[in-house]
Amino acid sequence: MTATVQVIARESGALASDAHHLLGLQALFAEMADHGIEATALLQGTGLTPAQLDDVQARISPAQKVAIFRNTLRLSSATDVGLRAGSRQRLSDFGVLGYALVSSTNFGEAVDFGIRHIRLAGPVLEKRFRIDNGMAIFEGHDVMALGDVLPLATEFWFASILKLTSCVLEAPLPSRLLLLPYRRPAYAAAYERLFGCPVRFEQPVMEWHFDADVLQRPCPNANPITAGLCASFCERLLERLPEESELARHIRTACLNSRGTFPGAEEMAERLGLSVRTLHRRLADEGQGYQALVDEVRCSLAIEYLRDTAMPVEQIANRVGFSDASNFRKAFRKWTGQAPTAFREAPG
Repeated sequence: MTATVQVIARESGALASDAHHLLGLQALFAEMADHGIEATALLQGTGLTPAQLDDVQARISPAQKVAIFRNTLRLSSATDVGLRAGSRQRLSDFGVLGYALVSSTNFGEAVDFGIRHIRLAGPVLEKRFRIDNGMAIFEGHDVMALGDVLPLATEFWFASILKLTSCVLEAPLPSRLLLLPYRRPAYAAAYERLFGCPVRFEQPVMEWHFDADVLQRPCPNANPITAGLCASFCERLLERLPEESELARHIRTACLNSRGTFPGAEEMAERLGLSVRTLHRRLADEGQGYQALVDEVRCSLAIEYLRDTAMPVEQIANRVGFSDASNFRKAFRKWTGQAPTAFREAPG
């Protein structure tokens, strides 16, 4: 039976998978560089290269991000590196999502939009938000069983969000209390200096409390036109992030970072510590096939190159893993019903 490839729509180069641009991680790499740790060491075991840190086509999965955190934890001489790195974030490090928030009418609108679109930031912690007795509360949930990486991931994420809120408000967030589920570190005072509130460790929850009144505060850079454009863009991106398993996401991400030589099932199984039979069985249980996943990525990349570049078809064929352009043309027609040239020349 011939598998049908789902043609995934693209917007400004964003592939429809739960893999993300490397936006936001530059602050961590910059902080580690200040301590003499090179990017190559931080990327060990991820399959990524330093050149991809500035590559708009490169993507990273949550699992790869956790691997970077583990390397950071192992290599860093600064115990509070997560707090330091998160504090280095710039508005541009949050991409279009950041500009959508900063141009919101008021802070409450920005928070609501941010929570609804949090997947665009590629967090490794699940985030929720609620208001309780005049207190606004961010909740964090460790859904990946991060273990000893949880403190670092929490520090980096919360410090990053603190920096983002300061960009949105052009003022400090009026934090009141931070509750964290892990043991109190020796540098706990750094938390209180950064967040400006009491911090309690070894709690049964992960919560960040701040005054709910600030939700009504107008954003200094509010701009309805900019907010509308960014919101529309973010909505389209979010629609194209499918709900799929970690296994499928890992395969898609590996293919995105393959640079034209896509891993076969045997190589992928070895990377994942699985037998080939187990890999195929687990994908079959999810209604997926390995080659179909690979072809989805190849098709999506080909569509992007055809629409957004003047790259010759022969070069595109090579970029998506075909040594022969005629075979690429046959495959593309099978995937989309059109020849590559006709697809490129079609309006819209």
